[in-house]
Amino acid sequence: MQVKENKIKEKFHKVTDESSPKSKLAKNCVYAFIVGGLICDIGQFFYNLLISNGVSMEDTSTWVTIIMIFIGALLTGIGIYDKIANFAGAGTVVPITGFANSIVAPAIEFKKEGYILGVGAKMFTIAGPVLVYGIGSSIILGVIYYFISR
Repeated sequence: MQVKENKIKEKFHKVTDESSPKSKLAKNCVYAFIVGGLICDIGQFFYNLLISNGVSMEDTSTWVTIIMIFIGALLTGIGIYDKIANFAGAGTVVPITGFANSIVAPAIEFKKEGYILGVGAKMFTIAGPVLVYGIGSSIILGVIYYFISR
């Protein structure tokens, strides 16, 4: 009985290994690095442009954030961001444009259900948990830091 079970397991592993897609980890990492870097370069371009035109550093940071969110939302709305994301993977998720995409994509998808129950209710389906856990963990770390630094 044990021998038969081991043969079945061996055959299962063999079939699984043969039918599983081969990992393209190195290539995917390079694509993510290049596209993520290009997104950051675009943000740096706007930063340098605003600074060179006399905008204060504090205001520049705010404006660059607004511009990058707008670009991410716009590209999502016209269907280009998803194509970039399919190519670059995590390279589009990490920058702030990925956050804009995670808000706009569900809003577009559920627009047919109406503005309140569709767009309003579903807009944060992807970004909501990230916001909740990000804010929650920052509060916990802030409290820990407060007591440690006393």
